[in-house]
Amino acid sequence: MRSILMSVLLCALLPTAHAQLSEAEQQTFEDAFERIIAHALTEEHTWQLLQELCTVAPRRLSGSPAAAAAVEWGRKTMEELGLENVRLEPCLVPHWERGPRSELRLLAPEQATGEELPLLALGGSVATPEGGIQAEVLEVHDFDELAARADEVPGRIVFFNRPMDPTELNTMRAYGGAVNQRTQGAIEAARLGAVAVVVRSMTTRLDDVPHTGGMRYADDVPRIPSAAVSTLAAERISALLQKGPVRLHLLLSCEWHEDAPSFNVVGELVGRELPDEIVVVSGHLDAWDVGQGAHDDGAGCCHALEAVRLLQELDLRPRRTLRVVLYMNEENGLRGGRAYAAAHEDALEKHVLALESDRGGFTPRGFTSNANPEALEILQSVANLLVETGAGTVFPGGGGADISPLGPSGVVLVGYLPDGQRYFDYHHAANDTLDKVHPRELELGTASIAALVYAVAEMEQPLPRNPVED
Repeated sequence: MRSILMSVLLCALLPTAHAQLSEAEQQTFEDAFERIIAHALTEEHTWQLLQELCTVAPRRLSGSPAAAAAVEWGRKTMEELGLENVRLEPCLVPHWERGPRSELRLLAPEQATGEELPLLALGGSVATPEGGIQAEVLEVHDFDELAARADEVPGRIVFFNRPMDPTELNTMRAYGGAVNQRTQGAIEAARLGAVAVVVRSMTTRLDDVPHTGGMRYADDVPRIPSAAVSTLAAERISALLQKGPVRLHLLLSCEWHEDAPSFNVVGELVGRELPDEIVVVSGHLDAWDVGQGAHDDGAGCCHALEAVRLLQELDLRPRRTLRVVLYMNEENGLRGGRAYAAAHEDALEKHVLALESDRGGFTPRGFTSNANPEALEILQSVANLLVETGAGTVFPGGGGADISPLGPSGVVLVGYLPDGQRYFDYHHAANDTLDKVHPRELELGTASIAALVYAVAEMEQPLPRNPVED
């Protein structure tokens, strides 16, 4: 309710916003949006698509058989939905497997000996030696504390235990404030002589569900094993450390393979008047290998597919072409996003807008965009018509990881922004499953996305492009 009221107030504070649309356009969009929303909420077809994807291809990390199954599902689904120019566009992707064995066990203190703690290898981690690693734990909360205690690091397992800030209302900002210990912790700890890294999971929730995610290595430091523990396990280790030394046994069987061939899946609703002008609507097909990838990012893929299907079924073919892109390898490489930008380099000046849904299938809260002031005002004038779905505000910001390579060419980027309070309960975890997605919330997202991309593709004048970066 507060978000809707804020959107209504924003409408009042922007009296010139509707001036960006002609009266005829505004009436056209109002009528179209009403039909789009009603149809989405009646059919709940996005939910059906998501159910199929989660069943056919869970745990679809790039390079895996499940990722290949997801690509084939995407191609087949686009053809069945009646999209035009359906095709697979190649990209070479990393292929990492966590392997069949993982274990984190307490060796000391004596009263906790043998206790196992929930963990997941971080994506990209090397394996431990076959028998595992046994070492004493050093708890730190940030890289400054790590540096200050550098003389204690050699031979230890460094335990990064900085929680996501629970007081931060924007959970994406809370994630950003904590995630560097996951992505760069192994580099900083290895530089000082650590033998392994254990990281508190990136979630505000206290439970025994560990969350994986990508991590990095540097060429000038040793590659050490890295894993995430559940938040309750992190609390357990920290509490034990208050009483004395803690010793852990860590075993990981991760393995890197050669890069594997894969594909982005592309299909279109060709514009009726300006087919060479493109509006991209997208999500990423790959997901981590521990759940169904329902919120991250099955929901976004199905948002994109269903948004275009809805318009086609309602006979709302816009002036410009709507292009659905299901990207591969967002989670651990962004190879699909980069491959798309490279393959379409000569046509990017004709890309009017690119939208990505990659924040889950929750209730709409609006959109984010890197748009220049004029384009942002136009987008807001469209969003003003979506106040009742919850998507009535366009916030300055980014668009999405997969579409980010399009930004330097002047393409306006937009990200779908759902409510984020529960997203990190499931992000990169085994509990990111279909039952965590509410059908009505999912469909409200589809309807909001469909409305926005339809308006941009239908406008008489193209959305003003951003300045091209040097």
